[in-house]
Amino acid sequence: MKINKSALVMVVYIVFLMLPIYWLLMMSLKTNQEILSTFSLWPDNLTFDNYKVIFTDPSWYGGYINSIIYVVMNTVISLSVAIPAAYAFSRYTFMGDKHLFFWLLTNRMAPPAVFALPFFQLYSSVGLFDTHIAVALAHTLFNVPLAVWILEGFMRGVPREIDETAYIDGYSFFGFFRKIFLPLIAPGIGVAAFFCFMFSWVELLLSRTLTSVDAKSIAATMTRTVSASGLDWGVLAAAGILTIIPGALVIYFVRNYIAKGFALGRV
Repeated sequence: MKINKSALVMVVYIVFLMLPIYWLLMMSLKTNQEILSTFSLWPDNLTFDNYKVIFTDPSWYGGYINSIIYVVMNTVISLSVAIPAAYAFSRYTFMGDKHLFFWLLTNRMAPPAVFALPFFQLYSSVGLFDTHIAVALAHTLFNVPLAVWILEGFMRGVPREIDETAYIDGYSFFGFFRKIFLPLIAPGIGVAAFFCFMFSWVELLLSRTLTSVDAKSIAATMTRTVSASGLDWGVLAAAGILTIIPGALVIYFVRNYIAKGFALGRV
């Protein structure tokens, strides 16, 4: 019997990929006592109490709401800045354009820890500490360079003749940009939005440093679950499962755009 090596490698890869998620799911359906005392592939006493805590405790479901708010704000702000910037880099030549483009990318190379203290002092002094916009703006510093780089590649793939033809047909610049150009680069916008979303959704250091109570993210909440009896492993596992779902949904809806980004060499 001939074994398909490619299929075998794929099966092994999927097993190793799904095993931690499966284990996390099983932990979320167990009590703390069972998690710490026994080793089993399936819960002996199936329980949904951990998920009940997530959906009834304001500190938990509030973390999800806060994360969604500033992730959406950051994605909208980043794309609003990145789209016109990427258009300028792809269509015009000006003094220092290559150096400016490189400088944008170097911001993405710095770890968030470099900017944590400056952001904390700046936002505290202007009254933005523990607000959604503070985290959104901090994440924008990292997302805009990546979004510009991705979108610039997609825009260069659109022939300049389309711009000239639209102007000859009587379109204004904004009319051409909104009705013709943006639909042509929709896959690029989808890819850029995906990476902006994912960075903000999983980022911990800035979201924890710049918030305390009102705007605390779910990632920050998950790091503060120590009770008198120790870590609440079951609730942590349930929170982890619920945190994976938004990212999985976003990947599902933009999967074709991401594939096109890989084909263009920009992802």
